[in-house]
Amino acid sequence: MEKTLFQKIADKEIPASIVYEDELCVAFRDVAPAAPTHILLVPRKPLPDIAAAGPGDAALLAHLMLKVGDIARAEGIADEGFRTVMNTGALAGQTVPHLHIHILGGRSMQWPPG
Repeated sequence: MEKTLFQKIADKEIPASIVYEDELCVAFRDVAPAAPTHILLVPRKPLPDIAAAGPGDAALLAHLMLKVGDIARAEGIADEGFRTVMNTGALAGQTVPHLHIHILGGRSMQWPPG
């Protein structure tokens, strides 16, 4: 199976602006940000999306959720508010088949937009 773009970033085969990493995950700035702060948090384990996760991934998913808060605090967006998004599948807008969490902040994130 060929590595995804995000696996290559996690393995440092492709450069990225990494803001956090540990043995389970890597967080880096999105190259096409949708907000002043737009970070992608990806597991090192190559899961295609959240629907592909199973019971054995529970600890990894919990770790990712806890890291979202840590990263938001480190980026200075936790107090004013931020959004997390996980797209699953093409109809949802997922373009890289590797589970990832968007962390967006620094502007109003009201829903629906407008």
